[in-house]
Amino acid sequence: MSVQRSKELLADLIAFETVSADSNLDMISYLTQRLEALGARCIETRDETGKKANVFATLGPDMPGGILLSGHTDVVPVADQDWTSDPFQMTERDGKLYGRGTCDMKGFIAAALAFGETLDTSKLTQPLHFAFTYDEEVGCLGAQTLVNDLSKRGIVPDIAIIGEPTEMRVIEGHKGCFEYTTRFTGLEGHSSAPDDGVNAAEYAARYIGKLLELRHILKSRAPADSRFEPPWTTVNIGRISGGVAHNVIASKAEVAWEMRPVQASDADLVKSTLDDYVEHSLLPAMQAVHNEASITQEAVAEVEGLEPMEDNEARDLVAELTGANGTGVVAFATEAGLFQKLGVHAIVCGPGSIAQAHKADEFLEIEQLDLCCRMLNRLGHRLMG
Repeated sequence: MSVQRSKELLADLIAFETVSADSNLDMISYLTQRLEALGARCIETRDETGKKANVFATLGPDMPGGILLSGHTDVVPVADQDWTSDPFQMTERDGKLYGRGTCDMKGFIAAALAFGETLDTSKLTQPLHFAFTYDEEVGCLGAQTLVNDLSKRGIVPDIAIIGEPTEMRVIEGHKGCFEYTTRFTGLEGHSSAPDDGVNAAEYAARYIGKLLELRHILKSRAPADSRFEPPWTTVNIGRISGGVAHNVIASKAEVAWEMRPVQASDADLVKSTLDDYVEHSLLPAMQAVHNEASITQEAVAEVEGLEPMEDNEARDLVAELTGANGTGVVAFATEAGLFQKLGVHAIVCGPGSIAQAHKADEFLEIEQLDLCCRMLNRLGHRLMG
């Protein structure tokens, strides 16, 4: 497999404007056609709107197990970013490939496609799977749909390589990402008589206060052997909104927040503590004044972390393929934990740096793409005996 072929395919992929708010169907159709031309057996899963899709494809023998190459098709927006070139037209200069999604993470998808084109599928000794998903950037929604479908079908690869940008380092662990929007509905009124209303903004502030208390508790719960930085579960208040004017009791308020657990017990603690606080403190106080007051919560995303395991065939394989002498962990979340929950040995390893992701003039160094191609070529030798 050549870097040149990967670059050609990447240019095609960058031209698909697969911002998470928009449909990815054109890119999925392109990928499916490419894979079917190689003889792959393809399964498509869609979201409820029918405007987003995953494709899961298999080359080689129809048997359990196999190796999975996985990547997400969606990208973050380019609005209000100062690009020096068209973000949806790949541009090469100074040994770098510029465009939205070059490193996060269409570069890996392009390399995986180019790799598939080089294989003599009749010689594959085990299945080679490809999974290309929607809406990773807004909560790994596509991967959750895909993993549920694979579970129902009884399809469980042995190994999954998620090609997020790690500079080709082997990443065997990452924190989870749990995102929520909590909404408060009170009773509006004139600010001169605050006791006659239910100020949703004030109750949102109390809720935030409880979150900040939990933040300090979580620091004390950091596992002694935690390899993450920071080593504890974090909590972040991302957005606060509510009210209409200085002299009106706020009837609506909203808090967007997240936590990044290092262990499942931390997520359980946060959720149970907040549920208890709402049920036994905040909500009774609100409804004592206005019985239709409410607090509701939307789980925007609950993405499982990737837990480092003593026995991880994916880690061992990719370390051998890349020549890595060690492995690492990262704080950002990926789809790897979802595959691990399915029972797959998973790792994260892909070309490019997360430092370039989500920014104007996002780029992928050609040298990084070459390293990825070399890794996949070595994988091909193993798969074909």
